[in-house]
Amino acid sequence: MAEIVQQRIEDRIPELEQLERVGLFTKKEVKSIIKRVTALEYKLHRLIINKEDFIAYIQYEINVLELIKKRRAHIHYQFKREEIEYPIIHRINSIFKRATNKWKDDVQLWLSHVAFCKKWVCKDLSISMLAIHPDKPALWIMGAKSELEDRNSSESARHLFLRALRFHPNNKKVYQEVKDMELVSIKQTEHKPGEYEFSPEILSGKLAEVVYKDATGKIKEAGFVISLLNIAAIFDFTKDLQDSILQDLQTNYTDDSATWDFMAKRELEAPGAGEELQTAKGRASDINRREERCCQVYEEGVKSLNTEPMWTCYVAFLLERMKRKTNVQELKEKRQERLLGVLQRAHDCALLKEDYYKNWLQILLSSGDAEGATSVAMAATQLYSQSVTMWSLSLQTLMELGNRDIGRFFQDALTHINPKESLPLWQLQFEWSKANQSPEETEAILKVVPAVCSCYSLWHFELCIFFILQENRPLSKAFFTRMIQIEKEQENPKMNNLRDYYERVLQEFGTSDDDLWLQYIQEELGPLGQPENCGKIHWRAMKFLEGDSVERFISKYTLLQTGHL
Repeated sequence: MAEIVQQRIEDRIPELEQLERVGLFTKKEVKSIIKRVTALEYKLHRLIINKEDFIAYIQYEINVLELIKKRRAHIHYQFKREEIEYPIIHRINSIFKRATNKWKDDVQLWLSHVAFCKKWVCKDLSISMLAIHPDKPALWIMGAKSELEDRNSSESARHLFLRALRFHPNNKKVYQEVKDMELVSIKQTEHKPGEYEFSPEILSGKLAEVVYKDATGKIKEAGFVISLLNIAAIFDFTKDLQDSILQDLQTNYTDDSATWDFMAKRELEAPGAGEELQTAKGRASDINRREERCCQVYEEGVKSLNTEPMWTCYVAFLLERMKRKTNVQELKEKRQERLLGVLQRAHDCALLKEDYYKNWLQILLSSGDAEGATSVAMAATQLYSQSVTMWSLSLQTLMELGNRDIGRFFQDALTHINPKESLPLWQLQFEWSKANQSPEETEAILKVVPAVCSCYSLWHFELCIFFILQENRPLSKAFFTRMIQIEKEQENPKMNNLRDYYERVLQEFGTSDDDLWLQYIQEELGPLGQPENCGKIHWRAMKFLEGDSVERFISKYTLLQTGHL
């Protein structure tokens, strides 16, 4: 091994001498490089080799290359590249090859090699990489785009894409990239005539159309067709292709909500009246007309396709439009009116997505429609009677409205919800009871919950209640002691939580209760604590304790130190 390493170091001598001779490195720096690379070479020739050692060696050599580049720029010396940089680049390539041969499945290692080759203008490795990793579409795309963008070879890129489609005949991303490449090739030919020699079929966009037909023959999804149409729309010479795709979409994909959603939103792009756009009110009127046209398409969609995804597209569009800022009150009101109407109709069809009830209730509450909000809240819980989220949302709405029957609704909610999931509702009821009922009634809730929510540990519930109550003063020492006990009973108690509880109880009782300070110190001396914190706690205790508690603390602390406590 030593002979091999020595030979490799000797092979570097000419380039190192050149570095010193031309003034890019000093003699001391050259010696440092020899020392460092010797250590790195020995690591690569051990019986058990690590990938990290190869990476470290490669990174060191790249750092040397970068430093040479900077120093060349600094002293304006641009000669002897064959004697200096080329051997280093060749050596890095060799180390990369050894690493990728050893760890063939490491895609990141291959990508790092490819990136290095691109930067330092050496042979591209995409083909070799793809021979080992043909199952990764992203690598095929990367290799083809490299051929197109870095080597300016659309033919090579096309060849790689066609091979990719043989391995991945149903991959949407590959088809999208192929179509994009074909259209880019035509664009380049238009801008730089004479530089590219393509067949008439390619130049007329026929090949892009063939790609489209092949793709949609294998992947019959409206969303995929729309993505191909969006690619075509980037280029101003694809009107015929766009019309063909649009016709295909309207003929063969009307059973997909994505088609109706796309077609509806296209109405926003319709040109407006020039004169009308001169004033804010005129622009608002034009926007309103466009949105009306969108709604007409959505209406056709829900008639043809009365499904939750279709209603979801409709509601999502109207919600997005309503969130847009405008100073024209008439447009605001019209948008809200449309949205509320569609929300109600989707709900009546039992096809309104659960998430949108929150938006609905927020709109009703903000507009002061208490009766409407109450009605929606109650109806939502009937439709989603086993949803904790829906019950929580509806109960919070009724609490905000001060509904007199809220207690009955809490009971109704708890009868429908699985006890394993009911803790949030008990917590919500506790908050309401604390604000609206007697202490005895609130306490009764705390006694019932652990028995009902048997799936929850007592700790889980009490900890929740602790965070609810923590700002309510005064709290008893027993309360904090219980919290400390609960934490210590956990399978993996956390010392940070214990410290937090001790700090809180000492804020309340730290001036008179010497035992609390002593317990805190003992906790830090235990297996979870940090003994070095004991000195600070002792100093604080002496500062905060008052009267006889100081003497008692000193006496007990002395016994603790001598092991008699």
